[in-house]
Amino acid sequence: MEININCDLGEKSKLHSNERDPDLLKIVNSANIACGYHAGDKETMNDVIKISKNNGVSIGAHPSFKDPDNFGRERMNLRNDEIKKLIFDQYEILQKIASKHGENVTHIKPHGALNNMACEDFELASTLALSIKEIDKDLIYLVPTGSKMEQAARKLDLKIACEIFADRNYEDDGNLISRKKPNALIINPKEAKTHVLKMVRNQSINCHSGKQIPCKIDSVCIHGDNQSSLDTAKSIKLNLIENGLELKPLNKMKKFN
Repeated sequence: MEININCDLGEKSKLHSNERDPDLLKIVNSANIACGYHAGDKETMNDVIKISKNNGVSIGAHPSFKDPDNFGRERMNLRNDEIKKLIFDQYEILQKIASKHGENVTHIKPHGALNNMACEDFELASTLALSIKEIDKDLIYLVPTGSKMEQAARKLDLKIACEIFADRNYEDDGNLISRKKPNALIINPKEAKTHVLKMVRNQSINCHSGKQIPCKIDSVCIHGDNQSSLDTAKSIKLNLIENGLELKPLNKMKKFN
């Protein structure tokens, strides 16, 4: 069975260091690169793309609300045309830099509050899916499994990679527990690797309550902004390989080729 490990990278800001990015890029298969709206800049985008190319890591845009002061984690209510512009502009920023390295952006994964809102709101999810289809129908859309984003993407017949989160706990409705709550994060690498393997094997979400929700799982997300992210990434990768999973960049997975 194939599986992918993805990570949000290039997120240098006043709230987050990107010092672990080079080490994470030796472990993960796909990089979701901040495009300057919530974090990062042209220099960080260039660095992540260069290292990703050297390590055989596929690259994706990680578009966000334009809100660097809050790291893109505060909800904003924008018109559909404003949402569309966010996606187009950030994809184009990253693709322009990627082209200089002879690379292409092969997937898109929304960030933070934009992603969380679209998981719950089918209209917003549809706007995101339509935007991605207009950019390039062959782009892989990385979405939280079981979400409104997955539903909207399937309706438009997009190339969908369904992800779970290695270092986050889930509510009983399948959405992530808010970071404002004390049990939102899984910071122990041993707990994270057990959490991930159980979900991948069972193809189901492990809710914090113990409930399981059947789902599709193509990819495992490790957040690069947690203190334990590097240890978590190493632990999860080794555990998946030891249990017979084949790790692939998103654009190299059989389902997309």
